[in-house]
Amino acid sequence: MHEPVLADLTTLGVGGTAARLLTATTTDELVAHTQTAWDDHEWLVLGGGSNVLVADSGFDGTVVLVRTTGVDADTDADGVTVRVAAGEPWDAFVATTVANGWTGLEALSGIPGTVGAAPVQNIGAYGVELSDVLTRVEFLDAATGERTWVPAAELALGYRTSTLKHGRRGVVLTVEFRLGTAGEHGVPVRYAQLAGSLGVDLGALVEPATVRDEVLRLRASKGMVLDADDRDTWSAGSFFTNPIVSAAFAETLPADAPRWPAGDDVKLSAAWLIEHAGVHRGYAVPGSRAAISSKHTLALTNRGGATAAQVAELARYVQVTVLNRFGVSLVPEPVVVGDLLD
Repeated sequence: MHEPVLADLTTLGVGGTAARLLTATTTDELVAHTQTAWDDHEWLVLGGGSNVLVADSGFDGTVVLVRTTGVDADTDADGVTVRVAAGEPWDAFVATTVANGWTGLEALSGIPGTVGAAPVQNIGAYGVELSDVLTRVEFLDAATGERTWVPAAELALGYRTSTLKHGRRGVVLTVEFRLGTAGEHGVPVRYAQLAGSLGVDLGALVEPATVRDEVLRLRASKGMVLDADDRDTWSAGSFFTNPIVSAAFAETLPADAPRWPAGDDVKLSAAWLIEHAGVHRGYAVPGSRAAISSKHTLALTNRGGATAAQVAELARYVQVTVLNRFGVSLVPEPVVVGDLLD
């Protein structure tokens, strides 16, 4: 029996083998497989593999592959409560919400991965974050062994972070959302670029299906919709988070550097910093098969035959270049499995 190759289970297409792979197709099976994996020294839960960089040496432990399915909804006069199995593909679920007239997730169309991974990163795009509509998650806790529902308020959801990513070990089994039901009347557009591409004012009401179509078009133009024939989509999406710095530090940057309020701090554009540090679209370290996307500076791509070490080398080059030019440390967004970016 061949060892499972993790490169085949990730959108970057890099990574070595796992010692053991257990595939869960039901929630009960996911619980059982996860508990079995806990008996190993090392274990890893893997959904769509769209936000992970696995070392070429692979993973010397058990990988639990989440392939559970199921969507259940309860509608009332004020909206709809939707419970979704962790293994449901995220974009397919968003398409279901739009088709059913449920509102709140259409701006998150096209994001790869599974529903269970979405709260871990508190995914967001085009003015919407998962925390806007997330109510709770069903969680199997590695520390206690208990299977409980955890309210969203206890997950410390922030910009691409949560306690599920930092500190709370276990596996998400089910995710619950509270969505609107006034889809035919439109939803407010909350992001300037999306409003501009739709030809409407910020805050204008636009039918969810129209919002979804335009978001998919915008994401595809940036190589952010998976396409087996497009090497620019062989990535982990945005590889770096947008840095959050003090207002005083932000004042030291060039006046044309994009910035947005982030509480008392300021959020910067990682893409702008990379480009203006001199790392341009399509750049590759000489001799490497890893390259910056030709469509979007934030995506590090596998041009075919790249290794995880080459992706990590490119990431470090970007980090050092931006740090030297602007004094800003870029933080990788993907989960890194192995000693690649230490």
